[in-house]
Amino acid sequence: MSEDVKLLNMIYQNAEMGLIGIDNIKSAIKDRKLKKVIKEQENDYYAICKEAVYLLSEVGFTKEEVSPMASLMTMMDAKMKTLMDNSTSNIAKMMMTGNNKGIIEIQEQINKYEGKNKKALKLAIQLLNIEKRNLNNLKKYL
Repeated sequence: MSEDVKLLNMIYQNAEMGLIGIDNIKSAIKDRKLKKVIKEQENDYYAICKEAVYLLSEVGFTKEEVSPMASLMTMMDAKMKTLMDNSTSNIAKMMMTGNNKGIIEIQEQINKYEGKNKKALKLAIQLLNIEKRNLNNLKKYL
């Protein structure tokens, strides 16, 4: 598999994990402002997923889905944590943990990237910036 395809799949899976995480905490959010922030994040992740799928199709590949086990683990973790504490602060912490994981993974892949697809690299940088912005936007809810 080419470096470009690996990067694009990582981008897709990273944004998809964000969507899975959001889907599993949305119903627990009570704060209207936090709901709005999370909805904006959701929209950003959808756009990134859509663009990654498009760029993969340009190079003749299809997306690799997030593993069912990773999806299940994320769902169970989110449900358990929100059952124990569904405060605005705890939800913000949970989302920030996901953002931090995303930042680390994306930055690591950008640093290793030796491909030639400038669109893929640009999308990775865009996702990295989204994750950083998300992290900053959530700090005020702690």
